[in-house]
Amino acid sequence: MDIKNIPVEKLRFVDRNEFISDKKFETKPVSYAKDVWRRFCKNKSSVVAAVIVLLLILFAIFVPFLCANKYTESLTDTTYLQYTKLLPKNDLCVKLGIDFWNGTKKRTVNKNEFLYFGGIEAETGYTVYTDIYKENYADNSGSTNTTYYDVREDVYTKNGMIYLTLTEAEFKAIQEWQNETGVQVIFPAVNTSSFKLKSLESDANIWYQCDQKGTPQLDKDGNYQALYKKSGTDDGYNSLRIEGDDGSYRYAQVGGTSEAKSYKVRVFTYTYFQYRYGFEPSFLFGTNAKGQDILTRLASGARFSLLLAIGISVINLFIGAIYGAIEGYYGGVIDLVLERVSDVLSGVPSMVLHSLFQLHLANKVGPVWSLLFAFVLTGWIGMASRTRMQFYRFKHQEYVLSARTLGAKDGRLMFKHIFPNAMGTIITGSVLSIPGVIFGETNLTYLGIVNLESSTMTSVGTLLSGGNAFVSTYPHIILFPAIFISLLMISFNLFGNGLRDAFNPSLKGVED
Repeated sequence: MDIKNIPVEKLRFVDRNEFISDKKFETKPVSYAKDVWRRFCKNKSSVVAAVIVLLLILFAIFVPFLCANKYTESLTDTTYLQYTKLLPKNDLCVKLGIDFWNGTKKRTVNKNEFLYFGGIEAETGYTVYTDIYKENYADNSGSTNTTYYDVREDVYTKNGMIYLTLTEAEFKAIQEWQNETGVQVIFPAVNTSSFKLKSLESDANIWYQCDQKGTPQLDKDGNYQALYKKSGTDDGYNSLRIEGDDGSYRYAQVGGTSEAKSYKVRVFTYTYFQYRYGFEPSFLFGTNAKGQDILTRLASGARFSLLLAIGISVINLFIGAIYGAIEGYYGGVIDLVLERVSDVLSGVPSMVLHSLFQLHLANKVGPVWSLLFAFVLTGWIGMASRTRMQFYRFKHQEYVLSARTLGAKDGRLMFKHIFPNAMGTIITGSVLSIPGVIFGETNLTYLGIVNLESSTMTSVGTLLSGGNAFVSTYPHIILFPAIFISLLMISFNLFGNGLRDAFNPSLKGVED
């Protein structure tokens, strides 16, 4: 627009007494922490990863406490009850009748096996084969037909009976519990004298007439023919009164001395578990090869792995920050000497280092302390290098030179002025080192270099190692620890990446 054509009403005289200044900011200032939080929340994948990490940490903290009364004692004793390698069982799936995660599996069994486990059902009333899908007829050698059944098998009840030797007090305690609850634990003793095969006498599940091979001999109506010990005979067996029982059978073989009697009895493992632990056997993640509940063992192992990793990261942060600060601030000969020390230590293979520590130090201080020393011996080097780089970056900034001019000492310059500006990178490095430690510990325990297995302690790597032998037969033993470590590693890395970007001031405003 030509200045000559500007209307007069758009022009005004300047008041020389008018004070001209910048306008006041309309928005409130944003603190560094709030800005970090806002930029972190914009990274959706990091937020989801942070939530997953939090849930895994809460799982590791609270599950052992919530299940302490229910599972702690049974962590080792279930092996005695033959409750090993049980499939995962969710009570909700059982109530809804869903054929998944309900402690059952599909199998094809022959007629002898079908009748054998059918004997457990007939005696106890607890179902072993929940579904019988169909009968398959296979021709054997072209002359005889063998019957096969496609069934869904309940692994919790198929254990059936076992022989136990009880004291008189234990025997009476079970009897009282049976009368109070109406749940039968001890079943009648079997008259094994008619067995033609001696090996059948030790099988507590056989209580019926059978041939030399152990095949049940059913009556004309297809029922099992019991071989229980009858009352009224003086053969060293004692009768036991159970609610609703007429006392016509013998239940316990009495032994020992008159002062300390012993009672050999047949007990149903399912109801004996109820008597001993106060709940029906049901394990959400199943049990491992030692009969230990995988849910509580995984939570305990995860808690140990997390505490170990966090502890090592804090120690490495402390050592590496001081070491790197001295290197980066003073430089020169001090930096050169300290860097050569770091180079020598970093050149030692970590696998060799951990193996030597376990061979020579674990016997004296224990495997946990030995593992911690091995991780700390060279683990701080990365943190020291990161801190050194940050000090070289900031030590010549104007605000550091101003503070030195005002008389600030070296310690104040290092930890009051330079170190806070490097905290973002240092904290991010510490967080990212946690999954590295967990992964390292998992590798060492999985390979058997470090042994952390005991009745009171375990780790995620130990659980993975224990389930490795059952990948094809019982995959659930290794499945849940593998899922946990995979989620933890992926989520921690995504969380650390988001944290790194949020703490990086050079990225401020890039997302907008």
